[in-house]
Amino acid sequence: MVDRDCADPTFDVAPSRDSLELRVPPAVDPGSYEIGIGDVVLLSTPNFGSTVEELSGLLAAQNSRQGYTVQDDGSVNIPNVGRVRIAGLSIEDAEATLFQRLVENQFDPTFSLEIAEFNSRKVSIGGAVANASVVPITLTPLFLGEGIDAVGGVTVQDLDFASVRIYRNGVLYQIPLTTLYERPDLLKIRLVDGDAVFVDTEYQLDQAERYFQEQILLVDARRQARTAAVVELQAEVALRRNQLTESRTNYQLRQELGADNRDYVYLTGEVGAQSRYVLPFERTATLADALFGNAEGVAVDSGDVSQIYVLRAASDPREFGAVTAWHLNTQNAANYAVMTRFELRPDDIVFVAQQPITKWNRAVSQILPSLINVVRIGTD
Repeated sequence: MVDRDCADPTFDVAPSRDSLELRVPPAVDPGSYEIGIGDVVLLSTPNFGSTVEELSGLLAAQNSRQGYTVQDDGSVNIPNVGRVRIAGLSIEDAEATLFQRLVENQFDPTFSLEIAEFNSRKVSIGGAVANASVVPITLTPLFLGEGIDAVGGVTVQDLDFASVRIYRNGVLYQIPLTTLYERPDLLKIRLVDGDAVFVDTEYQLDQAERYFQEQILLVDARRQARTAAVVELQAEVALRRNQLTESRTNYQLRQELGADNRDYVYLTGEVGAQSRYVLPFERTATLADALFGNAEGVAVDSGDVSQIYVLRAASDPREFGAVTAWHLNTQNAANYAVMTRFELRPDDIVFVAQQPITKWNRAVSQILPSLINVVRIGTD
């Protein structure tokens, strides 16, 4: 006869909720919110348009509000200012950085900065909840109770084996659901970026393990995609920079070797220096540019300012030898303004005639040595 009181049971009695170990994550204080990749910041600047608006700085600021997404390199791209890196900064530090960049670019630094969308710091909450989703972390701390409420609360019918499991930095923490609601301090556990919360209905960890694995894979996939995007961007920038460097080097070599096909204007006559003036790239040059650039202007002692000519040969080969001449008399100082508007063309010739007295002086200087030689011969 078998003693029923001593017989082994045919199945193991399920462990009670008291056997589920309470493991609470340590308290954390991540400090003030730091702007991250994916956040959308709102830049509000004054936009005074009427006397009524000027009475209210808040109303004026609301009239000019522009959102900027923090991109993968941690910066925002502001028109006419450029890229400004603000990722990893608090709002106060980001405002100081933007203030400095606005001042450097000579813009009115009166603005306010706020975060319109929080996308960089998140906590995933799933399991036996109404709406499993990702809850963003904002400027205010996110606590465990608030996170569960944000997804519609728990949907557990039997609390005996239900628990809340928190996976953080490779460590798994767990809180029996009945204990969670018996101790209000547990509802104030602060959640941080990267936490995964799972409301489990089983004593075993099979469901929670699958959920946490999914979250880890999602995080890794996002991180890899972001890393790949940054690497691709850096490669593209490096390629373009190398192309610009190569183009600049080739241009400098062409300039040094004289292999670059340049256009010139030739200056002759009574100018400071007989020379040719190099026409600039991608912009026009005027008579004033050529004459007062490297030619040093009209020769003061010998040049006739009333006889300045620009000679331009015909471009049609059938009109070989045909020349168009423009005459400028700058004895009237007002005509100097014409020089700043007269546009030159390749192969133009700028000629400045000599003064009549210069002709006489040069003739005398050429004859005088001959007379001196004749006198010396006669004397000998």
